[in-house]
Amino acid sequence: MTPAGRQRRETVRTQAAELFEQKIKPPEVARRLRVSRKSAYQWHQLWRDEGVQALSSAGPGGSRCRLSPYCLEKLAVYLEQGPAAHGWVEDQVRTASRVATLIGRKFHVTYSVSGATRLMHRLGFSPQVPARRVAERDEQAVKVWREATWAEVKESGRPAGATSASRTKRASPGGRPEDGPEAGAASPRS
Repeated sequence: MTPAGRQRRETVRTQAAELFEQKIKPPEVARRLRVSRKSAYQWHQLWRDEGVQALSSAGPGGSRCRLSPYCLEKLAVYLEQGPAAHGWVEDQVRTASRVATLIGRKFHVTYSVSGATRLMHRLGFSPQVPARRVAERDEQAVKVWREATWAEVKESGRPAGATSASRTKRASPGGRPEDGPEAGAASPRS
């Protein structure tokens, strides 16, 4: 969450504290401030036990970034240089796995792949997913298969009409029997 967003939420909690001081109940506070009743009750409990200061923002959530602001700037420069500048010459794909490895090599800090992804987003980058192709792929054979075999496979199918999901009993051509005088009688099994 941005600092401005945290400030907005803190302002709402402060307004709630002012309403609590006026002896307004949590459900009414929730209605006036357009928040959930659960939040209003939680804020009321904190306000009653610890005062207004308990409703102030505790800062950004989550764990603290393990890279200093200087290291984050350096990482952004490294990412702009591209993968080839750091040893990945086979392709120019900036994957989260490679970025996690780069962080470990340059800053001696371990990041998971998901942590590297979040860090990249924070710096304005996004991980790239490599397109996987088999090295031995025969484009001509693929083209022939699409034109010949796929056309046959795609067109085959069951004819429209009365069908049954049962493997043992074919669909009845007339559908369900009508209700008649013998509707309740058991029919002979074959």
